[in-house]
Amino acid sequence: MTTNKNNDKMSREEAGRMGGKATSKNHDKEFYQEIGEKGGETTAKNHDKEFYQEIGEKGGKATSKNHDKEFYQEIGEKGGKSTNKRDND
Repeated sequence: MTTNKNNDKMSREEAGRMGGKATSKNHDKEFYQEIGEKGGETTAKNHDKEFYQEIGEKGGKATSKNHDKEFYQEIGEKGGKSTNKRDND
């Protein structure tokens, strides 16, 4: 009887999922904030203004495909309230 190698091994996707679950059990919000900040700093060192413009444009296009006018009105209102609160504190 022969076995298929793929049946004997876990896929990278499954291994990643399991690793992510284990990590989330062992770390808190601050851990994720810290590694996110480090990643952001590294990305900023390795990329220029054009990189950020390009990914911002891609993100904006994707968001506009998935949301309607009311979504933008709502987030605009939230942003306005946040800015007003910050400016008045």
